[in-house]
Amino acid sequence: MPPPQKIIVVGAGIIGASIAWHLARKGASVTVIAANAGGEATPRSFAWINASWGNPEFYFHFRRRSMAEWSRLAADVPGLPLSWCGGLCWDLPEAELEAYATRQGGWGYGLRRVDRETSAALEPNLANPPAFALHVAEEGAVEPVAAANLLLEDAARHGATLSYGAEVRRLLRENGRIIGVETANGALLADHVVLAAGGGTAALAASVGIDVPVETPPGLIVHSRPVPRLLNGLVLASELHMRQTMEGRIIAGSDFGGTDPGDEPQKAADELFAKVKAMLRGGDKLELDFYTVGYRPTPKDGFPIIGGVDAAPGLYLAVLHSGVTLAPLVGSLAAAEIVDGNLNPELAPFRLSRFAATG
Repeated sequence: MPPPQKIIVVGAGIIGASIAWHLARKGASVTVIAANAGGEATPRSFAWINASWGNPEFYFHFRRRSMAEWSRLAADVPGLPLSWCGGLCWDLPEAELEAYATRQGGWGYGLRRVDRETSAALEPNLANPPAFALHVAEEGAVEPVAAANLLLEDAARHGATLSYGAEVRRLLRENGRIIGVETANGALLADHVVLAAGGGTAALAASVGIDVPVETPPGLIVHSRPVPRLLNGLVLASELHMRQTMEGRIIAGSDFGGTDPGDEPQKAADELFAKVKAMLRGGDKLELDFYTVGYRPTPKDGFPIIGGVDAAPGLYLAVLHSGVTLAPLVGSLAAAEIVDGNLNPELAPFRLSRFAATG
C-alpha cells in the first residue's frame, strides 16, 4: 500500500477547515497552517446558508446542493452549531421580489409569499412587519468559527497536524511543480498545497507567478451583547440584514456581507446599530458590544475559484465569497479531486483557467 499523500492546507477558516476534515477522512496526511484557528474572514461573516437571489441556475443548484451537504456534515460532526431557522426576506422592491420568487420557486426553492400577519407570526418582535415578504424555511445559519474549530479538531483526531501562529511566506517550486511552502520556521514539503487563505491567497499564488484575480471588499457587521431571544430566523430587510446567534447576539449588516464603513467605522457601526434597535420591539434595550470589518475574498467575476492550476502542478486553489454556504460541498469535492486525482465536472465552471480564456 502506498504511503498517504502529504497535503498542506494553508488557511483555517471554514473552507480550509472543511477541506482539511474531508482530506483527513480520506486518509491523507494533512497539515493545516494558519495564523489562527477560524481564519480571518470567517469570524467576520454573517454566516447565512442559502441559495438566494442573484445567481444563474447552475450556481443556484450548486449552492442548494451544499445546503444539503451541511445536514450530512452535521450528522458526522456531533455538536455542529447549525440551525435551519428559515429566512424572512423583503429587501427588494415588490416587483423584483415577485420576479425572484417566480424564478427561484421555478427552480425548486422552497419559498412562499407571506403577508403582514404571517410575517408578524414568524417574527413577533418586528416593530413594523412587512406587508409582503418571502419566507424560505430551508435557509439557515451556522456559527462559523465554532464550526471550523470542530472540523479542525475532528481532523486532528484523524491524524491531521494543526500549526497555528505560523506565517507562510511563499510557495516552493521545483521542476515546475509546487513541492511545499516556506514558513518562518523553515520549509515544509508536501505532495499538494491547498491555498484556502481567503484574501491572502492571491499574494501566495503570486510568489510562483500565478495570478488569482481576487478582490477583498470590506464589510461591516455589528454585534450586540447577548440578549434573550428576539429573532426566530434570518431577517433580510431593505438595507438591514440581521439574525440572532446561538449565543444570543443580534448581528447585522447593511446586507449579508456588510458594506464599506468608510473612514469612520465606529460612526458607521453606531448608525447601523441604531437601525437594528429601531426595527425590533424591545430593541431599545440592545447594547452594541463590538463591530467587525471583514475583507471578503471575492473572485472578480463573483464565482468561486476551485481546483488545480495547470501552470503549477501540486497547487490547489479554493477561494470564494460564499464560504459559509459552500464549505461542506467544496470540502468534499476538493478532497476527492486531490486524493483521487480525478477532475470533477461539477467544478468545471470554477477553474482558474476561465480567466485566461476570457482575457
